[in-house]
Amino acid sequence: MTTASAATDGAALSVVVVDDHPVVREGLCRALERAGGITIVAAASSGREAVEAAREHRPHVVVMDLQMPDGDGIAATRSIVAAHPSVHVLILSTYGVQSDIVRAFEAGARGYLLKDAPMDRLVGAIRAVAGGEMVLSSPAAAHLLPRLQGKGQSSAPSLLTARELEILEHVAKGETNRAIARSLRISEATVKTHLLNAFGKLEVDDRTAAVTEALRRGMLRLGR
Repeated sequence: MTTASAATDGAALSVVVVDDHPVVREGLCRALERAGGITIVAAASSGREAVEAAREHRPHVVVMDLQMPDGDGIAATRSIVAAHPSVHVLILSTYGVQSDIVRAFEAGARGYLLKDAPMDRLVGAIRAVAGGEMVLSSPAAAHLLPRLQGKGQSSAPSLLTARELEILEHVAKGETNRAIARSLRISEATVKTHLLNAFGKLEVDDRTAAVTEALRRGMLRLGR
């Protein structure tokens, strides 16, 4: 498999696929390359191999399994994000365990999908994550909410406005500012303003951190 060039407008996204099951790993690689606009630069079967592949190839996105030998996906994600901030990690797991989802985002993952997601959803998630968006599947969100709800409730009514929360819900689904603006029938500039206000209130610097913090405080309600 060829190594993708540095990110440029219109260039294919370079992706590393990590899964310890050969059939799953090879199937994902073939399906993603057939989707177009994606180049698989490496495939890894363990957390250690994932870290090495990210160091060697510096891909746009690492599609990461969680349950693997020789270092799990959480530890690998943490190592990759710490060493290469420009590399984004999308977790693709069989399980929507609450603790796994929380730990994944704490480790720096940009997205969390379950393996039963349709291929077009996975492809869209890879592209969204590569563009700096956050992606959280509805089933994963539903599993996450029971753990997060009830924390920080006293600050929820006064901290974020209803519109700011509404926009963050759309961000958590992987939507772009343009898509959010179209859905809510407001301007893209207004969306950006609400997001910046939310960032300041939550004391974060980006969309992923804003959604994660809002979930952690029990302000955000996903999967409705």
